[in-house]
Amino acid sequence: MDIATPQKPHDRLAALLAGDLDAVNALIRARMASEHAPRIPEVTAHLVEAGGKRLRPMLTLAAARLCGYAGADHVKLAATVEFIHTATLLHDDVVDESARRRGRPTANLLWDNKSSVLVGDYLFA
Repeated sequence: MDIATPQKPHDRLAALLAGDLDAVNALIRARMASEHAPRIPEVTAHLVEAGGKRLRPMLTLAAARLCGYAGADHVKLAATVEFIHTATLLHDDVVDESARRRGRPTANLLWDNKSSVLVGDYLFA
């Protein structure tokens, strides 16, 4: 008898929200572009593409579903929540003088503190 490893709650939630999460990730990638400041997509992509569970966007999507929301704005809200979280990580790494985040060199180490803070501010905006 093969006993399967039970799925983690995070993985079960991700499976339930897979379509919406794909839409959130697509929106995040689309909004990272900036024709006027090429550093913005470089720094943002470095952190966003490094992974992470996307727990905050998943909780936003799940709350929308639990409340019976039927529109499409929940995807925008979930992407916004992820951008705010990413901005706080960029700022936190500067304040803490961190060298690694999610197993990779931090943006402030690869670029500089000024770029990390300004891109974090951009994501807040």
